[in-house]
Amino acid sequence: MPGRYATALFELAQDQNAIDEVNGDLSRFSALIDGSEDLVRLVRSPVFSAQDQIAALGAILQRAGIAGLAGNFIKLTAQNRRLFAIADMIAGYRALVADAKGEVTAEVTSAEKLSAKQVKDLKSALKASVGRDVQLETRIDPDILGGLIVKVGSRMVDNSLRTKLQTLKNAMKGA
Repeated sequence: MPGRYATALFELAQDQNAIDEVNGDLSRFSALIDGSEDLVRLVRSPVFSAQDQIAALGAILQRAGIAGLAGNFIKLTAQNRRLFAIADMIAGYRALVADAKGEVTAEVTSAEKLSAKQVKDLKSALKASVGRDVQLETRIDPDILGGLIVKVGSRMVDNSLRTKLQTLKNAMKGA
């Protein structure tokens, strides 16, 4: 279901020459969700009625400056009681945009925020490895302690300190 919604939004955005605008609006909305437990509750909880979700989203979207196609799309998902899947829909839309631009998306998880130089170096290293331009989606997870977890398509490289310590612990148990 998220793929159908993402495809429909992409095709509408393509018809209106608004692919990048919608992508930016969806990214801002995704960042709002990541930064607010209350918004996560609103999006995921079936307790709120569609009308309550639409009313709350209307105020949030207006304040965030998200209007037009992206705003209408988000409200439509609430109206259709599909708001719980908005994160997957946004991810699907981003994948379609990246594919249309000949890019690949990489999810990078680090223990702390990466500097601009680190992001640039990582992008160039991934581009050399994959052979295509790379869009990075960065996440911060202090639980990994250090290092990086990089996912590109179906491939994942876990070079986190947490995983190395777990591997060492397992090796010591076996010895």
